Amino acid sequence: MKNKFFILLAFTGCCIAILTACAQQKNIQSRPQNKMDVFISDLMSKMTIEEKIGQLNLLTGGEAITGTTGNSDLENKVKRGEVGGFFSLTTPARIRKVQELAVNNTRLKIPLIFGLDVIHGYKTTFPIPLGLSATWDMPLIEKTARIAAEEASADGINWTFSPMVDISRDPRWGRVSEGNGEDPFLGAEIAKAMVKGYQGDDLAKYNTLMACVKHFALYGAGEAGRDYNTVDMSKVRMYNEFMPPYKAAIEAGAGSVMTSFNEIDGVPASANQWLLTDLLRKDWKFDGLVVTDYTAINEMIDHGIGNLQEVSAKAVKAGVDMDMVGEGFLTTLKKSLDEGKVSEADINRACRLILEAKYKLGLFEDPYRYCNEERAKTTIFTPENRKFAREVAAKSFVLLKNAPTAGHTNAVLPLKRTGTIALIGPLADSRVNMPGTWSVSTDLAKAVSVKDGLQQVAGPQVKILHALGSNLIEDAAYQARATMFGREIPRDNRPKEQVLQEAIAIAKKADVIVAALGESSEMSGESSSRTDIQIPKIQRELLEELVKTGKPVVLVLFTGRPLDLSWEEKNVPAILNTWFGGTETGLAIADVLFGDVNPSGKLTATFPQNIGQIPMYYNHKNTGRPLAEGKWFTKFKSNYLDVSNEPLYPFGYGLSYTTFDIQAPVLDKTTLRSGEQINISVSVKNTGKVDGAEVVQLYIRDLVGSITRPVKELKGFQKVYLKAGETKNLTFTLSEEDLMFYNSNLDFVAEPGDFKVFVGNSSTNVKSADFKLEK
Repeated sequence: MKNKFFILLAFTGCCIAILTACAQQKNIQSRPQNKMDVFISDLMSKMTIEEKIGQLNLLTGGEAITGTTGNSDLENKVKRGEVGGFFSLTTPARIRKVQELAVNNTRLKIPLIFGLDVIHGYKTTFPIPLGLSATWDMPLIEKTARIAAEEASADGINWTFSPMVDISRDPRWGRVSEGNGEDPFLGAEIAKAMVKGYQGDDLAKYNTLMACVKHFALYGAGEAGRDYNTVDMSKVRMYNEFMPPYKAAIEAGAGSVMTSFNEIDGVPASANQWLLTDLLRKDWKFDGLVVTDYTAINEMIDHGIGNLQEVSAKAVKAGVDMDMVGEGFLTTLKKSLDEGKVSEADINRACRLILEAKYKLGLFEDPYRYCNEERAKTTIFTPENRKFAREVAAKSFVLLKNAPTAGHTNAVLPLKRTGTIALIGPLADSRVNMPGTWSVSTDLAKAVSVKDGLQQVAGPQVKILHALGSNLIEDAAYQARATMFGREIPRDNRPKEQVLQEAIAIAKKADVIVAALGESSEMSGESSSRTDIQIPKIQRELLEELVKTGKPVVLVLFTGRPLDLSWEEKNVPAILNTWFGGTETGLAIADVLFGDVNPSGKLTATFPQNIGQIPMYYNHKNTGRPLAEGKWFTKFKSNYLDVSNEPLYPFGYGLSYTTFDIQAPVLDKTTLRSGEQINISVSVKNTGKVDGAEVVQLYIRDLVGSITRPVKELKGFQKVYLKAGETKNLTFTLSEEDLMFYNSNLDFVAEPGDFKVFVGNSSTNVKSADFKLEK
């Protein structure tokens, strides 16, 4: 009897242990059985542990290297079943060849997945993401992702490492160009649009891409604006200000997530169990695969948390499923399993999620479904796609300034289609810099330069004279670092004064000067941080001399980040920020300069007066000693001695060739209760002489909270097109959910009390009304 008791006790304990282990598995393994689950379970039952580990290995095909190392012996690794997928390998012929290696030479014939950095278009390249966000046009942004998916999938790709949804408030960081700016609400809306555009309504369709949300998480908040650097912030700030775009992308159905390089609470993201399991899997219910960034597992050795075996084990236990390039899983996980440092359940989870992604993409049904060479010939870089790219680029440009020159009453822009234009600057005749950073698939030779665009659009009565004026950067070594990956700008090695005077002589012959200046495309992007965010000094000197000619000057500004344009704002009559507009940049610039398109872009990142104001963003908190509105220096208040607290150009700012009047918001009630909503009416009129578009923006302020709250938070926007003289009435709604935030306990709450609502055409140019929340 005693023995039976102990046997029963042992059996009960075993059952409890099994049940506990099952309960700890990820959400993906607790779902009801369906056709996919049955298929994957059956396949995995036949797999050896080595074959499972092989699926966790993502290698580079070598076409676009984004790190310091690559992979070797690729063919034999595929044949041995040591590869789950490739990235940076394109064209149906190449991909079919590699897929055949996997399907025809491995025991279980498991197909490979093929990914690529399709960031802002494929062959047809759209504006850099920071520029694209300046359109504030969600259907348009979604369509750019849809076209990118159509083109890339026609070239054999089925997985994109996009969208990047990192919030950043530091323009020193180069990858601000790849994100959507500083605001979590707008960032979340764009994240949803991009995921929907890439994935469509069914990943099994041959013209979709699986999205990959990156970089999870907080990558845009690196200290000192330096890439890959440390991030340290409170969870209240994480949840309220930085996490919403990631969460929105997950809720939109993104199939995968990429880990970031930085640490969070002292633990690198790729080994952070709180981030990848507790938050992502358990709280957000994510059931897709998690892949690291390029060699991120190996880089945790330098972070100082273990050797390759140790960091690889930590990564898979934290919730990483696929190792990009590093091969730490491939070379160490079996040993860690034998030593009890990882469990078979950890490996099974990762393998299952990768196999499920392949299943959802239809690769088990047809491994070659993305390898149709005829489709590639008719789908990629079509005239229709290029036409749309031209429209998108023009809508992304932000008119920062447009004033008359001395002695004139009319603004400089738009230009007349008569007379002589002096086109000057190191970026005036560069095709290769127009697509911008992270355009790895673009045929740079087919991009349209500013000179090309003006010549095609100007018409026969406009004469265009061209001169370099200056090199991009005076320091040749710096220029080499800023023009990598085929983006070289030839240097003129004559004395710089000779190059300058040649341009001035041409400028004096012209009626107007168009100065194409700013950053080259690789002055922003990955590993392209800058401590000086002004236009390079040698270009500034050129611009100063052009202004001295007394001719009207239009600065066509290229940039992948907010810049310090304080001198330019004071001295140049017209500034058009064109970011990097993609393959059709030159044509789009000409369309706007000549008034065929009325600019409607609005900033999604604040431009500071100088670098000393950084970090600078509109939705900041008040201090206990706030500076009074409209004031500058007041002793013992929060301000600077040498410059005001105001930005040079605020979030949401952008001019037009027409003017708009936005009336004060009218609320249908002043008290909001649970289950109700407030309707906010806004009258908008085009008060100018040309048709145009305005972005009407709605902000709120929670006046009293259990924790400090931002001075403004974007909660809605509408882009409205109005003919000259036309008036439209817009309606916004606010509910209790729109007022919710994470409190100090990380509870998502709306607290009763007083609120303000603001409506206007930027974060600073607004009119307000009051309401309260009662519960």
